[in-house]
Order: sequence, then structure tokens, then C-alpha cells
Amino acid sequence: MNPTAPATRKKRPSIMNVATLLIVTSFAGQILGFLRTKLVSSNFPLHGTHSTDAYFAAFIIPDLFFFTISAGALGVALMPSLSDRLHKQGKKSAWQLSSSVMNLLTIFMLGVGLIILVFAEPLLANVVAPGLKGHPEQLHDAATIMRLVAFNPLLFTLSGIITSVQQTMGRFFFYAIAPIFYNLSIIASIFIFKDNIGIIGLGLGAMIGAILQLIVVVVGLKGLGFWWAPKIMWRQNDFKQVLRSLPPRSLDQGMDQVNAVVETRIASHLGSGNISNYNYAYTLSTAPILLVGTAISMAAFPRLNARLSQGRPDLFRRDFLLTLRAMIWLASPLAVICFFCRGYLARIIFSQGNDQIAMIFGFLIGAILFRIMYALMSRWFYSQKDTMTPFYVSIFTVAANIILATQLGKPDSYGVAGLALAQSIVAAGEVLVLFVIMWLRDHKLFDRQFWSDIMRTISVSGFCVVAGYAMINLYPLGANDKGIFTLGSKLFIISGVVVAVHIAVSALFELDEVKPVITKIKTLILKPVQVD
Repeated sequence: MNPTAPATRKKRPSIMNVATLLIVTSFAGQILGFLRTKLVSSNFPLHGTHSTDAYFAAFIIPDLFFFTISAGALGVALMPSLSDRLHKQGKKSAWQLSSSVMNLLTIFMLGVGLIILVFAEPLLANVVAPGLKGHPEQLHDAATIMRLVAFNPLLFTLSGIITSVQQTMGRFFFYAIAPIFYNLSIIASIFIFKDNIGIIGLGLGAMIGAILQLIVVVVGLKGLGFWWAPKIMWRQNDFKQVLRSLPPRSLDQGMDQVNAVVETRIASHLGSGNISNYNYAYTLSTAPILLVGTAISMAAFPRLNARLSQGRPDLFRRDFLLTLRAMIWLASPLAVICFFCRGYLARIIFSQGNDQIAMIFGFLIGAILFRIMYALMSRWFYSQKDTMTPFYVSIFTVAANIILATQLGKPDSYGVAGLALAQSIVAAGEVLVLFVIMWLRDHKLFDRQFWSDIMRTISVSGFCVVAGYAMINLYPLGANDKGIFTLGSKLFIISGVVVAVHIAVSALFELDEVKPVITKIKTLILKPVQVD
């Protein structure tokens, strides 16, 4: 086969199959993530010397650099151009483009790693967590951990580019399982290092985990015919397109991390333990976003790119709306369960400060619902190689979030819970603005049928709220409730009833999203058993 010819058309995995894979593996990753968090919470103190505040503060700057400089090129800026190259010019051209992006970002991220390595302590003391200045041991721990993970942004950048190549080719497995190794490494570090180097060992575990994650995704290149070219092809038009798309997308992601810096800075002034409690609650809120928002939008993104590469905007519109409706339908009962079961979840997962964590998590429910929607809506723009519009919207929303967090996070206002409330308000505003822009660009996008389906989904959610309220009154969270069996059984019953009501009422309202679920249930119940 001529390597410069367009790639042979192959049957691509369906969005449903890919989404199922990503949801299952993401769920496994989240279980490990919660186990990791529980073990960190139970093995290291929330207050005092060597507290977990140092651990969470240490990752703010590496994450800021990674998302600001590299994350914009991973997926949303790179994949549309890779898809075009693959469909029109073949694999060789796609490999040249991915190699150029990889080489450029590797050089840049090496420089970033050196900056973090040298300036870790002043960055923490003066930018991220000034409140740690009064606790020299915590500041030392945070700086040491930050230096250990200084080159993690580089490792994650390489992993991200490699998985973007794999997803463009329709391969999702290694992208899905790689984060599991990262979590396992940190979990192992807790038991290996807690009695010698203590909390600093978590940084060593994170560094080893990033290396393992990269190794796993490199294995995933086998059979794709990928080859790396040691040069940057500056004159390629698609490479120039990626570079043009990179700054707005990178700044968009980076401003989210600026939020994290501001929130950590505010929390550090609210007293010991507040950095940890807010990060614990925020970590809890990311689970449903990753399970539904990220997993499904990542599964749909290559298909959306392909529709536009094939010149089929009608199919692009259809696939987008079907996916968005499904995500909203799935997110609704999740949000209800998270709200009513927040106390049960916090007490199961966190050994310390669970009441405070549950309160903060409750204020993040709105952010969960709207960020699930945002995960796909932003990709509507990225598929069309428009990274500027989400960037402009983010400028407004990030500024609003900083203002709200500063005001609502004051000790005489909502305190640390005000940071979560600000997140929910801003997430709702961001989705609303994107809805309006999308409708202005395509009046056929959100038609009467779409809004009719959304209203029926909202009505179904109302029944879920009633069910959730009734169940927590039947199975309340007792002051002495402890242990995975007691708390887990109540959580399972309440969640099960809410989900059952959601499915039953959705079927009664004849929502399309529930039909595959009903079909699967009927198959499991009514399928005849073959008897030899």
C-alpha cells in the first residue's frame, strides 16, 4: 500500500461501544482514585505537620503548566487535523504531523520541568499557598513533592499526543486503561513510603505512575504503523493550523488552572485542612464528569471530526444531538444521587473531615451537571477547528469565577463552600452562553424536538428528586453509621431506587434514550436458556 494514499476505509467502532469501554475503564479508574484518596486521607494527617495540604498544593503549578501549554494540543487541537490528514493524505502524512507536534512540545515541556525544579519553593510560598509560609515543614514537603513531579507534565504531554493518534485511528483501549496504572502507583507508594519518607512518597509514586502511563500508551501504538520523525515540519499547513488552534485552547485550559491557583490560595487563608477538604470534594465531583461527560464526549469526538472531514454536516448535527441528549439523560439521575447521597459518599471515602467535604460537595452538584454538558458542547466548536469561541467564553467565566470565589469564599460569607458555589454558578453560565452561540450559528441545531425531549428529561428528573428525598428519609444517615457495609447498603438502595424511577418514568414518557436500556433488560430477563 502506498503510504501517501488516503487510509483504507475501515469499519469504525460505534460511539456506544467506545463510550461503554471508556465508562467501564473510567469507573474502574475512579474506584481506584477513591481508594487512593481514602488511603491518603486515612494514612496522613489533615492538620498539623506533614498534612495533606502540602500534597494537594504541590500539584497546582505542574497542572497549570501542563494544561496551559500542552493540553490544548492534545485531542481538541490535534485530532481534527489528524483526521483530515488521515482521510485525505494517508497515514504517513498523519505521522509527520503528530511527530512535529510531539517534538515541539517536548522541547517546551523540558524547559517547564526545569523551571518547576528550580523554583518550586518560591512558587508555592508566593503564588499557590501563602498560608503555608507559617508552616515550614508543610512548605518543605510541598516543594519536595513538586520537584518530584516536575517532569510529569512532559510525560503526560507525550502520553496525550500518542493517545490522540490512537483515538483518531479508532483505538481507545490503551487510552482508557493507562490512568489506572497511575492510580495504582500512588496507592502502592502509600504503603511503601508512609513509614519512612512519609507524604513525600506520594510524589515519588506520582512520578513513577506517569512513567508507567506513558509506557502503556506506547504499547498501544503496536500495529498502527506509527513512526516518529526527529524534526519539526514548520511549513506544513496542518501543523500551522494546530499552532493557531493551540494558543486559545491552551489559554482556555490554563485559565481553569488559574481558578485552581486562586481557590487554593483562598483556601490556604481559611485555616489548616481547607486546601485538603476542598480538593477532596472537588475530586469527588470529577468522578461523574469523567464517567459521563469526558468518556462519552471523547468517544464521540473522532466520529464528529470524521463527519466534517467527509463533508456531512447533516450527520454531524444528528450525531451531536443524539450524544448530547444521551449525556443529559444520564447526568440527571447522577446529579440527584450525588446531592442526596453526598453525606454517605463522603463518610465512606474520607476518614477525616467528611462532614465538611459533604457540604462542599453539595455546592458542586450544579457544576457536575453543567460540566458534563460542556464536555461535548465545547467539542462542537473544536470539531470545526474553532478554539477561539470557547476561549472567549472562558475569559468571561473565569473572571466571573475569580470574583465570585473571592467574595463567596470570605470567612464571613460561605467560607470554603463559597468556592464550590462559585464553580456551580459559573458552569451554568458558561453552558448557557455556548447554547446561545451555537443556536445563532446553526438555527437548525436545537429544534423543537430537541427541546421537547429535554423538557421531558427534566420532568423525569423531578420524579427522581421525589424518590431521592423519600429514600433518604427511609434510610437516613445516622450519627453512628460507619463502615462500608452499613453505608454502602444504604447508598446502594437509595441509588437503585432513583435509577429505577428514572428508567421507569423515562419509558413512560417514551424517551428515546431509555429504549436501548429497556431492550437490554428484556433480553436479560426473557432470553431463553438453552438446555442440553
